[in-house]
Amino acid sequence: MPRPFAPVKSPPLTEQEGSTYPRLVELMRRLLAPDGCPWDKEQTMASLRRYVLEEACEVVDAIDREDMAELRDELGDLLLQVVFLGEVARERGDFGPDDVISAIVDKLVRRHPHVFGDLQLEGSEAVLDNWERLKAKEREHKTERRGVLDSIPKSMPALVRAQRMGEKVRRVGFDWPDASGPRAKVDEELGELDRAVLSGDSARIESEFGDALYALCNLGRHHGVDAEGALRGTMRTFERRFAHVEERVERDHGGFASHGKLPLEILDGYWEEAKGIERGALMVTSDAGDAATASEQQRTDRT
Repeated sequence: MPRPFAPVKSPPLTEQEGSTYPRLVELMRRLLAPDGCPWDKEQTMASLRRYVLEEACEVVDAIDREDMAELRDELGDLLLQVVFLGEVARERGDFGPDDVISAIVDKLVRRHPHVFGDLQLEGSEAVLDNWERLKAKEREHKTERRGVLDSIPKSMPALVRAQRMGEKVRRVGFDWPDASGPRAKVDEELGELDRAVLSGDSARIESEFGDALYALCNLGRHHGVDAEGALRGTMRTFERRFAHVEERVERDHGGFASHGKLPLEILDGYWEEAKGIERGALMVTSDAGDAATASEQQRTDRT
């Protein structure tokens, strides 16, 4: 016998307070009920781990594309994993969804004494420094001692984790005073990488390559650059330009599959075409922006 689940009706945006969250909990409990979904009932914390990571990555992709409709949907998928794990934990007798909310609310209030208490802090850097001090004090009260870097998830993408490590140790004074230090370190590590390459020792090359990457992450951090975001941006540019190369190879040579490797000079020529097209589009956009600015200035002058 069908048991329909009534849809959730969102109130107007200005009136939304998250009051519909319990409906997702209710839905998840239905799925995990004895007569619920067989697949859902088979899941464990270990089996759900991959989905948490995948959904988080899809949220990041939607943010990068600035696709708000997709971001809304992907945030829902990620929230589902939070609720799903909460219900699995409830079945194990560990905690439930309200315990999750209670824990994060308590933590946020405790770590924002400048908002909910009398502490005076100026600027985001002071806030972050105080946040780390509060975390350190909280660790002191736990039976298991945790180091400065222990709170950084091991499963983070390597570039993100490298930058987070630099941020963490900076807050306890282990950092260069300015960007000249990490810049010199980049040169030092690249020199060691060059020497490793000359040696032909693959293990040494890999080690020095890692050191050079970490040095670049630290340099980016000192200049306010998100290393992961910067590389993702470069990869998007590469994908876009190489798509043009593939299109030209398909049109002029029947594609890579039928022709195999083409001379690098030809491929480089197509690559330069792609760059030229981008520069042209940028110039058009810039010209349009300049015209709009001039028009706005004229309107302002008239008023």
